[in-house]
Amino acid sequence: MQNNQRTIFEALKWASSLLTEAGRDQNAAELLLMHVLDLSRSELLARFHDQLPDEQDRLFREFVTQHKKGVPVQHLIGIEFFYGRPFEVNKHVLIPRPETEEVVLAALNLMSDIFPHDQPLKAVDVGTGSGAIAITLALEKETLSVTATDISHEALAVAKRNQQALGADVHFLQGDLLEPIKDQGIKVDLFISNPPYIAADEMGGLSEVVTKHEPVNALTDGRDGLWFYKRLVRDLHHVLHEQAVVVFEIGHKQAQDVKTLLLQSFPAADVRIVKDINGKDRAVCAHIKTESPAE
Repeated sequence: MQNNQRTIFEALKWASSLLTEAGRDQNAAELLLMHVLDLSRSELLARFHDQLPDEQDRLFREFVTQHKKGVPVQHLIGIEFFYGRPFEVNKHVLIPRPETEEVVLAALNLMSDIFPHDQPLKAVDVGTGSGAIAITLALEKETLSVTATDISHEALAVAKRNQQALGADVHFLQGDLLEPIKDQGIKVDLFISNPPYIAADEMGGLSEVVTKHEPVNALTDGRDGLWFYKRLVRDLHHVLHEQAVVVFEIGHKQAQDVKTLLLQSFPAADVRIVKDINGKDRAVCAHIKTESPAE
């Protein structure tokens, strides 16, 4: 009887060609097959000429077809890596982006510049989603006590599972932006947020992989992209210690607007714009040291 099994190499070649024709990332084929076979990339490459068992081949074909239709690879395999750690993701949370790792690094560096290394500090991550920012901060800086908020119960459920899986100490609160922090009278040394910042008129330019499968209310404010920054900056003085670090992730066109918002409320702040590895404005960071924010 003829053997119709494909080799791993043949399966990858087929998938890469199919995904490229569909305008998808051909590297997704490797990620999907690594998941199906439970192999690392080096192990996969070493077994290029092995036969692909029928059941794994069937599942691989199904995943490739789903991704061709627009389902994110991360939803098919259930995780995305952030700061070298696996985070569960699903339709209720944004898939963490590599650019956001640079925002976390900027926050850690700014805190190191301003505060003594052994000083106990408090942080809040607003709009935590999968918990990637909050959990990473807690794991990277042991002296940091981290609270994270989100308005979505479903997102917080994902974040809590990630916290448990990764062994992080993060306190989660459900509520709208800074409201749960204000309600509990919490004061922090670090405020960080990656709010929905895509303007409504820019949503049409996004891939359907994003718009059809990630939570729209975590992508856009339905307005000009600045609405959440305005609301957050307005309330910051309620939750910051007299000396604090503020870090916003931003869209590449929003740096000056967000910087202006911060300086209007905190005229004495040292506000910096941080670019990502691609040279695009990615974060607005502020060192705030004031007792009387401007009204």
